[in-house]
Amino acid sequence: MPQIFSRGANTLAKLSLALGLMGAVGAISLLIIFGKSSYVTRANEFVEQPLQFSHAHHVGDDGIDCRYCHTSVETSSFAGIPSTQTCMNCHSQLWVDSPILEPVRASLRDDQSLRWTRVHDLPDFVYFNHSIHGKKGVGCETCHGRVDQMPLMYQQNSLQMEWCIGCHLAPEQFVRPREEVFTMGYRPPVAQAVLGPQLVREYAIQSLTTCSTCHR
Repeated sequence: MPQIFSRGANTLAKLSLALGLMGAVGAISLLIIFGKSSYVTRANEFVEQPLQFSHAHHVGDDGIDCRYCHTSVETSSFAGIPSTQTCMNCHSQLWVDSPILEPVRASLRDDQSLRWTRVHDLPDFVYFNHSIHGKKGVGCETCHGRVDQMPLMYQQNSLQMEWCIGCHLAPEQFVRPREEVFTMGYRPPVAQAVLGPQLVREYAIQSLTTCSTCHR
């Protein structure tokens, strides 16, 4: 009886299996890379706003503290979005006829809040509390980046779970003294490897990685 398969059939079968496995691994790798890309995370993309507020000018040039606009950041889970009156505290005297500020003046005249678009917008199934992170010495800059250098606001980090867990697993690498939480461009007075563990002990920081910490 003649052979059905040629001598090279075994080699071809092995090659087909190897190529199939490589293709599957490659497809999974591409999906992982795509899932971490800025196309999915929206990191480093400028967000259109009712008017293009410049943190670089207000924070970097004028030295306005984060808490002046984000009034509840130390006491609430939500940092707070400034009201129109907060803007007008200055702009009733400065740049009062500037065309770029007309949406602010219109908001005050019409008693209608400006509809700001959230830049750091976590999913509804994620719980994040600004106040506790500040109390534990996590600086604004750690999550939001150097906002004092951003003419237009954008999300610097991915905000994906692995990014959050990276800090939760090793908080000593990121924490700073509480009085420096709102400092942009902070540099530790001693090596972070020395200061970090000290602050973790002093502030009783726990390495919380259980699901219920953030998913409630």
